[in-house]
Amino acid sequence: MTMWVFGYGSLVWNPGFDVAQKAIATLPDYARSFCMRSIHHRGTETVPGLVLALDQSQGAQCHGVALAAAPGQERETLEYLRARELISSAYLERMLQIRLEDGQTVEAVTYVIDPHHVQYCGALPLEEQARIIARAVGDRGPNTEYLYNTAAHLTELGIADTDLEWLADRVRSLCA
Repeated sequence: MTMWVFGYGSLVWNPGFDVAQKAIATLPDYARSFCMRSIHHRGTETVPGLVLALDQSQGAQCHGVALAAAPGQERETLEYLRARELISSAYLERMLQIRLEDGQTVEAVTYVIDPHHVQYCGALPLEEQARIIARAVGDRGPNTEYLYNTAAHLTELGIADTDLEWLADRVRSLCA
């Protein structure tokens, strides 16, 4: 049985595990947004950054990628993902139904935001998000790098995200 992982942020461009198959996919009733303060990877406790998370939103759709773990590597993949994604418990691990571009529906390991966690910051205005991202740096590098890579890779895959595109342009102008 194939273990699928839904990627909507850095997993799109840096899965960190052996991927046997990749497909464009859609997750219903969730929206991708910079709604999680990053105090490890893209910011610090004193100068937090922002990372993408999935916020539950009835009727929304998040377009991303379905990543199939290499056969025989499922346990190692899950251990890796848990160490990476559950570092501060702001994400919740869920098995959710996603629709692949060929119409097939599969269950995928998906990391969604815990709206009750202290790092949750839903509904920040885009301008405020841009200002935070422009200045934050964490142990995995600048917050800008995370934004630019995610926006560029989504565009390359033909996945439109107008908020990310606006943020990338705005952050570039703030950093110029």
